[in-house]
Amino acid sequence: MNDELQQYAYLPLKQLPNRVWRTYEGGALIDRWKKYSPEIDGSMPEEWIMSTVTARGNNRPVDEGLSMLQTPSGTHSLKELVASNAELFLGKKLAKKFGTTGVLIKMLDSKERLTIQVHPDKEYARTMLNSAFGKTESWYVLNNRKINGKKSVVYMGFKEGVTPAQWKTLFLNQDIEGMLNCLHKIEVKPGDAFMIYGGVPHAIGSGCFLMEVQEPTDYTMRVEKITPAGLEITDELIHQGVGEENMLACFHYDCCSFDEALRRWKIEPETIDSSSTFTLKSIFNETHTDCFGLRELDLEGEYSLKANGSFFVAVIYFGEGSILCDEEEYPFVQGDEIFFSAAIEKVTFKSKIDSKILLCYPPV
Repeated sequence: MNDELQQYAYLPLKQLPNRVWRTYEGGALIDRWKKYSPEIDGSMPEEWIMSTVTARGNNRPVDEGLSMLQTPSGTHSLKELVASNAELFLGKKLAKKFGTTGVLIKMLDSKERLTIQVHPDKEYARTMLNSAFGKTESWYVLNNRKINGKKSVVYMGFKEGVTPAQWKTLFLNQDIEGMLNCLHKIEVKPGDAFMIYGGVPHAIGSGCFLMEVQEPTDYTMRVEKITPAGLEITDELIHQGVGEENMLACFHYDCCSFDEALRRWKIEPETIDSSSTFTLKSIFNETHTDCFGLRELDLEGEYSLKANGSFFVAVIYFGEGSILCDEEEYPFVQGDEIFFSAAIEKVTFKSKIDSKILLCYPPV
């Protein structure tokens, strides 16, 4: 069976739909991106892409979040394919260091504001959660919409003067407005990019459709016990089993001004290659984090990518065309999510119409 699976390392592999339950509502813009009808906001507001980790949630399906890929012999999980030969699918360096992809990609659409939260840095994750990965993440805003007339915003980082004692009091009193007022509020538009390092408090506002590339865990510490829509959150989803005191210690209380917050966490995409038929931009790279990378390819023609020793993932935000791989041609359309293993030496994207392709990379 393993030998059979390993042959698929030389093919571009498309993921089946992989929507995941969360504590907030949204998802209509994911439906629009996927060209599903009707476009529905509900409790499945995220699409997890090339995931080898399961989602955390009470009374949810045991394998929720795991990515399933199409192969010539039927459907297989990415986790199963990687287990058949990690070096072949992931690349030698990544297989040796992690034995897994080392990254999780999501499309996220918020009808309501997400709860105020924080994710562990690597040290906290190692000591408190026995995990090799924290949850440093990034947001690349793709679209937005007004909800009840309100513009799309994100909240990020403590304002100057916020103390651990003040934050604890606001949490114990469940003073949500007080907690929101402790964070910088940033209006967002398509094309905005942010790094959210482990320990930085944050919340995504309503009406944001974004790609989130992150470390491969689902550890989220929340300080709101009831969501904006009125859903009561269990203790496990508040503090991930470490208790409220330890949850509060997950926050980094390094306060800053609004301008400093933008300097620390807002990223300006950079063009790294271009011609009359394509533009390749770096969104997140090793100067921002060693946890993952993201590039954006705007294409009206063709562009080739050569192997770099690791796998990568292509997400077709819009457009249509074909992929040339080992002298075989494969179609792509808007909404496709495609895994390219480390064994593939060269890939050429050819667009039939104007296309935007998001290229996601594992840790460097």
